[in-house]
Amino acid sequence: MSALAIRVTPSGGERVPTGPWNLARLVLGPRWRGVAGGALLGAAATACGAGLLSLAAWLLASAAQHPPMMILSVAVVLTRALGVGRGVARYLERLVGHDAALRALADMRDRVYARLAATEPIRRFRSGDLVTRLVSDTDSVQDLVVRGVIPVVAAALTGAGAVLLGLILLVPGGLLLAAGLVLSGIVVPAVATALSRGPAARAAAARARLSTGLVDVVDGAPDLVAYGAMDRAVDRVADADAELTRSAQRDSVLLGFGAGAAALVAGLTLAGTLLLGVAAVADGTMQAVPMAVLVLTALAAFEITNPLPAAAAKLSGVRSGLTRLVPVLAAEPSVAPREPGAAPLPRRGALAVRDLVAGYPGTPVLDGVTLDVGEGEHVALVGASGSGKSTLAQVLFRFLDPASGSVTLGGQEILTRPPDEVRAVISGVPADPHVFDSTVRENLRLAAPDATDADLTAVLTRVGLTLPLDAEVGAHGARLSGGMRGRLALARALLTDPALLVLDEPTAHLDPDTRDAVLDDLLAAAAGRAVLLITHDPEVLDRVDAVYTLRDGHLTRGTGAGHGHAEPAAYAAPNT
Repeated sequence: MSALAIRVTPSGGERVPTGPWNLARLVLGPRWRGVAGGALLGAAATACGAGLLSLAAWLLASAAQHPPMMILSVAVVLTRALGVGRGVARYLERLVGHDAALRALADMRDRVYARLAATEPIRRFRSGDLVTRLVSDTDSVQDLVVRGVIPVVAAALTGAGAVLLGLILLVPGGLLLAAGLVLSGIVVPAVATALSRGPAARAAAARARLSTGLVDVVDGAPDLVAYGAMDRAVDRVADADAELTRSAQRDSVLLGFGAGAAALVAGLTLAGTLLLGVAAVADGTMQAVPMAVLVLTALAAFEITNPLPAAAAKLSGVRSGLTRLVPVLAAEPSVAPREPGAAPLPRRGALAVRDLVAGYPGTPVLDGVTLDVGEGEHVALVGASGSGKSTLAQVLFRFLDPASGSVTLGGQEILTRPPDEVRAVISGVPADPHVFDSTVRENLRLAAPDATDADLTAVLTRVGLTLPLDAEVGAHGARLSGGMRGRLALARALLTDPALLVLDEPTAHLDPDTRDAVLDDLLAAAAGRAVLLITHDPEVLDRVDAVYTLRDGHLTRGTGAGHGHAEPAAYAAPNT
């Protein structure tokens, strides 16, 4: 597949090439017209600047010979036109080029975010490293356009024009100028790129380690302090920061090398051109005015190539950043529908799991599981830690594909549907629900953006939570108790109006009185919906209609009491 044809799809990762040319095509392909337009305008602006200096040389040298006033007037008009044209072309180059760069950046962000949303690979990267890939590495796209493509194309086109003019004026001078421009604009940048490739890759890795270390220190500060590990964590951050500092120092050395080498080549070439011009004037093969034009044209040409070594060193960092995006773009989906969906899934209905085999590579967890949750029925799932309860929840939420078996809701297979469609009708509360550092209102509107304040207040009342909608909940819900976070998560789930609610350990770490109150409110709020309650606590089983016990990958069913008392056989797992 051509890199230009790559598209993000929910059903598979991109086939992402890794070569530098292919990476450039991957980024710039959809925006090549804007990039080309910016490069041409940049070349026009650069050519106007070089032409202005060459014309000024001709004008000054010719004025000493007292040419006709009309010739001088034409030269003055052309000088003004080139001056105005340079400013206009530079403005348009910034406008068109930066527009293309920002659009290419937006395209790449869309692709990265779409891949993360489609494949849930957030768990495959450490949080700080993922932030670096999403921010710093993705932002390198604009540097590729602004500091890579446009200056190089402008320098190549304008340099070719300067060499052509030099060949017209004096062939040896033009050839010497061509050699100097090749050294300054190609050889020196290539050496700078080769020398900076390794440091750039190490800098990208150190930047990721620094971000990861900072996130770990901030998020894990209480535990790090409690176990006396804060100093070691801070040392890791300091080591990553020191590596970045060394990388910056190496970059400075490389920039100095590039600038110095380019200046040396320019100086030698300019001196050689001047000597050739003087010799040509001395033997009568060249006039003084063309010689002045040749020398100042050479000077202007090297002004064009001077930024290229620094740009080449910068592009090594761009390449490292784009390379780090490849694992994200190429990530395979965690789940994929096995065939296109049909009619929309029902908003109410019974859940039926049949002969389900699921687990992880080399580690089967569920082996032929069969489970039923009738419409409006409340069913508990119990079992020892590691028995596969959460694995079943992952399958229901479509975060994990089973190896075989079927899962139907209202008689319709959910494994053949897009994951987002399934999650719209199967919702729930995880064991440790995430609460965003915002208001109660914004946490609820995550599930229902169009919900009114009256809707939000009503759902809070249903789950027994009395909080103002404008109340700030703090980072990770720090201002809420565990029970309040669970109620808020349930309210959020209810706003989606699901057919099935999966409650994963909703009363973990609560005292008995609070546990009973929370569970009573949760189940009352879920009345009329099918509920699968995953729990370790045998004391809550008298509130459900049926109990399944999961052991060694197999389920056995007992009968609940439906808000009475559970039969002893219903909970046959003494090791839970």
